[in-house]
Amino acid sequence: MGLGSFHFDPYSPAIDADPFPAYKRLRDEFPCFWSEEAQMWILSRYADIVTAGQDWQTYSSASGNLMTELPGRAGATLGSSDPPKHDRLRGLIQHAFMKRNLLALEEPIRTVARDVFAQLRGVGEFDFKDVSSQFTVKVLMAALGLPMGEDALVPEHEVRENAVLMVQSDARTRAKGPEHIAAYNWMQDYASKVIAMRRAEPQNDLISHFALAEIDGDRLDEREVLLTTTTLIMAGVESLGGFMMMMAYNLATFDEARRAVVANPSLLPDAIEESLRFNTSAQRFRRRLMKDVTLHGQTMKEGDFVCLAYGSGNRDERQYPNPDAYDITRKPRGHLGFGGGVHACLGTAIARLAVKIAFEEFHQVVPDYRRVADQLPWMPSSTFRSPLVLQLRVQ
Repeated sequence: MGLGSFHFDPYSPAIDADPFPAYKRLRDEFPCFWSEEAQMWILSRYADIVTAGQDWQTYSSASGNLMTELPGRAGATLGSSDPPKHDRLRGLIQHAFMKRNLLALEEPIRTVARDVFAQLRGVGEFDFKDVSSQFTVKVLMAALGLPMGEDALVPEHEVRENAVLMVQSDARTRAKGPEHIAAYNWMQDYASKVIAMRRAEPQNDLISHFALAEIDGDRLDEREVLLTTTTLIMAGVESLGGFMMMMAYNLATFDEARRAVVANPSLLPDAIEESLRFNTSAQRFRRRLMKDVTLHGQTMKEGDFVCLAYGSGNRDERQYPNPDAYDITRKPRGHLGFGGGVHACLGTAIARLAVKIAFEEFHQVVPDYRRVADQLPWMPSSTFRSPLVLQLRVQ
């Protein structure tokens, strides 16, 4: 169990703001640590996290993979289930992704990026969150097939606001509050309406393909389609939105890297991978032990929850030399920015493509920028990490 006066509380605002000093102490002194605040074990070293992610028979996701889980989700979604159920869901969902060809999304994504970032021409100071949230929701809606423009069922900002609320938690109670549950219920109601529309009139979009996906006569049932759609909206908005914010945060902080990618956009893919390693928005996910495990002198009991601290593993000096340096020439193979094992994120190709196009177009309009404030407000979430505000000044 925890030793001395050291504590690690994943619900703490101080951890939201800067988890890395605590991560280093965990890795060096307490690599298998019981957090009284979270009531779970924390694994912080890269090798241990990778091993756990691959061993789903021992480290199960079926009790939910979010640090603070949403009601009714555990065991019923791609991220919160184990094989063979997970393999069936992944096969059907992957089939839908394949039908929604990635190449077909490239031009719509670029059109959205140009329209959104054109707002910044002549602006001297702005909050990157304003434009990144617009971009994220528009891209996600286009990819999934959520009604937009005159056909929209709700304003786009409501989709964004509710998706973000779903992944937050109350730092005081260390649980989902009424506002988070209400956002989840709102999203399920919204998703069910869109699914009904797509069943009636299928289109070349992900929701239509989810509703109709079939392999050897097997199809997703109504609840699976609803939870898959709801989860993808939540994960898509927050994961892509957080990814965008952290990429901008890194480039606005490290002048040399920003100047390099602006001068040579072909460096963007490497900068993206280093951002995912250095400052991933996907910080921590949980598992539940299916048997006792002894690790680093500690015995974790069957039934205990375990946190896989991806953000710590990505800064592990045992895996990456000089891990606290943002080095866009690093090529960090095997980073955990999109998770790992059987639960590696299914939307990685879309996310990478969208962020690459976004920063190509952003840098056409705003090639030189700096952070305005040293201290930033951070989203209160035990799972994801990104600034609530990122004020930038054009140079």
